[in-house]
Amino acid sequence: MNNVQTGSTLHDDRTGVSALGRFGAQASGASGRLLPEIWTQDGAKRIEQALARLLCAEEDGGTELMAAMRYATLHGGKRTRALLCLAAGALVDTPAHMLDDVGAAIEMMHACTLVHDDLPAMDDDVLRRGLPTVHVKFGEATAILVGDALQAHAFLTLASLDAPGDNRIALVRELAQAVSAEGAAGGQAMDLSLVGKHVELDTIVAMHRMKSGALVRASVRMGALCAIAEDAAHAALYCALDRYGACFGLALQVVDDILDATADAATLGKTPGKDAAARKPTCASIMGLQAARQFALDLLHDAGEAIVPLGPRAERLAQMLQRANAYLLKHAPCA
Repeated sequence: MNNVQTGSTLHDDRTGVSALGRFGAQASGASGRLLPEIWTQDGAKRIEQALARLLCAEEDGGTELMAAMRYATLHGGKRTRALLCLAAGALVDTPAHMLDDVGAAIEMMHACTLVHDDLPAMDDDVLRRGLPTVHVKFGEATAILVGDALQAHAFLTLASLDAPGDNRIALVRELAQAVSAEGAAGGQAMDLSLVGKHVELDTIVAMHRMKSGALVRASVRMGALCAIAEDAAHAALYCALDRYGACFGLALQVVDDILDATADAATLGKTPGKDAAARKPTCASIMGLQAARQFALDLLHDAGEAIVPLGPRAERLAQMLQRANAYLLKHAPCA
């Protein structure tokens, strides 16, 4: 194995993230080495606190709806999407209190998609984050309402932000588009339509970019949209963020495909082997595990290349890639 020393971090030149090493060296020179484990832990804690505040456990007439909503959002999760929002927000100096609420809204929407995906009529899973899924614990009808309510609360949170009206409109539009027929909802419909079929890799990639990738891309963009409009003056910034978010989002789903086929329930936090059991075509089943693993590494590399022009201020976005790369190498090592 050939290794290259870059700054204070050792990188494997076969991982596909050499650009991160170059960026890391560039970013650590002036400000000193940032510790990703510190800011990501702090960021996740802030998001948890924001969710607990925004989903207040008030009396709900004995329906358990709010309790089920809190169960769906406050019981674990890596908070990757919210952290991406925080990382992009740091790039443009978005106030922390605003990022906390926007990140919480993103996590509400993400939880909505998971609760609905787990339903018997969809992916029919009984485990999520190592716990019984919402429909198993609270019943199917309540789970449907939980997803509906979380989506509404996500938009209420964005509409109530202490921010100019144009910024709030841009954030609402961005999140709505991410879960629309062109985003997560359309991707889920496409996923269900492909069960048992032989399809080309391009079709699977297109589905992944909608079903899970659209919300990841939106999370990155929303961190910037809090403070900076998407206009001609900032076209280069949003072009870089779009490429970064698209590559990152697809890489996460490819990793998920790999782990579904190789990991255990403790690692996944959900039932392994579901894709094969349901005869779902995935990147892993079409490409093979090793090729899919390299595909994910290449995508992370491309995401790293996308933000190099943004300079040292994008260090936290680079660290999110390092985090994803480390997770992949740990849980899906080369055979």
